[in-house]
Amino acid sequence: SGGMGVKLNKMADKSVIAVEGRFDFEQHEAFRTCLDEALARGGGLGLEVDLSRVDYLESSALGMLLVMRDKAKAQGIDGIALTGARGFVRQILDVASFGKFFQFR
Repeated sequence: SGGMGVKLNKMADKSVIAVEGRFDFEQHEAFRTCLDEALARGGGLGLEVDLSRVDYLESSALGMLLVMRDKAKAQGIDGIALTGARGFVRQILDVASFGKFFQFR
């Protein structure tokens, strides 16, 4: 399981959670840690999840994204963007109607 992971990129105007490899239950703890750190930066900042390097996405990942949306909303962050989703990953997100909950970029 090399080349996997979740990391947080802190920019001036937003936080970007970047996921690489398989986005599945094994990433849960790392994802939550990054999310908590992003939210701790305070409101007024954008939040994005970079999926451009994800090649497989599991239903547990959909759950993590929805939990993220709820936590962020509770802190006044709305309009989270999912960026770079392609191929299989984009198909799953479309089937799950995630365009209703997130912006795709």
